[in-house]
Amino acid sequence: MIQLKASRCVRSLSRESECNKCELICPTEAIVVAKNPLPAINFSACVGCGACDAVCPNEALFLDDFSSTEFFFNFIEDDGNLISCRKNVPCIASLNIENIISMTLLKKEVVFDMGHCGTCAIAHKCRPEIEKNYEEASYILEAMQSTALIKLEDVKYEKEPSSQEHITNRREFFSKVNLAGVVKTKHAFEKEIQKATDELVEHTLQKSDIALLKQKRITDRRKLFFTALKRVEKPSVYHVIEADELTFTSSKEINSDTCTACQMCYRVCPSGALSSDIKNSKIDFDPFLCIKCHICHDVCEPEAITLSPTYRVKEFFEPEVHSLIKFNVRRCDECNIIFSTNSNERLCYRCKAEEEEARELWGIKGDI
Repeated sequence: MIQLKASRCVRSLSRESECNKCELICPTEAIVVAKNPLPAINFSACVGCGACDAVCPNEALFLDDFSSTEFFFNFIEDDGNLISCRKNVPCIASLNIENIISMTLLKKEVVFDMGHCGTCAIAHKCRPEIEKNYEEASYILEAMQSTALIKLEDVKYEKEPSSQEHITNRREFFSKVNLAGVVKTKHAFEKEIQKATDELVEHTLQKSDIALLKQKRITDRRKLFFTALKRVEKPSVYHVIEADELTFTSSKEINSDTCTACQMCYRVCPSGALSSDIKNSKIDFDPFLCIKCHICHDVCEPEAITLSPTYRVKEFFEPEVHSLIKFNVRRCDECNIIFSTNSNERLCYRCKAEEEEARELWGIKGDI
């Protein structure tokens, strides 16, 4: 069953956020975000495929019975290279693009079992997503000059039940016959009944979540990606690739003519890809930390921040912080506070707003 950690959802950082990737990918329409600050989930409709977990840029959604991070380590240690919904994942669409690339780099070859998609009720959404991830991962691996391969094959893997599994199931059954087992089973049953409703369960931020909102966090999938890159040979030539082909990171530019130095973009950035200094005199950008959640674009009123058309593969292997814009740091002539500006403005934003309001109220035009 899918769960939501509200403090990690980018929609919790600003009402301007338009992120709805989870809603778009859900094959059963169990997730709705259109009229809600945070995603609302219909637990009775959720089939636990994990596709929403994979597309969530900040890992706010997760399955309570499957962890892509744990799967990553188990898969790397395993001698096999097959990934199948009948073997080791709820659905291949539950794997995010970064983990797919990381596992392929380390295993050298990964096989996706597509044989069950033909009879799967959620294949209309999940199969195109799997194929899209395959194409993106293959494109990036080629740009890295890696010989690692991902294959799509109709393996139709079927797991044969073993006698040990029967023993385990019987032990589980008899463990529930005692009083403690009955109570435990009753609580689990009531929990499932509560979930199994046809109503959307809305989520809200709790007090414990508020303090977490300002924390800059590097996702687990990005840490694993960085670790995998450290263990493979660097390309002899760093290529420049089309940024539109990347779904998990980006390069950015800021238009100095339209930027108002409001500083909202780096304040809401959940990963710390956008940052400034103690004086708020600039905006820096680290492409490797960017999770392409788009919230910096959503909160930028003048639309000064834009995506670059290309991305340098060098950023994967040799991350570099780029300076996007620098501001003038001044002291307000009216209230004497220090503020940043992208012009020759002598008043801070608050004093300027108060002056404009007074001018409008009293009909004053021109200089006072």
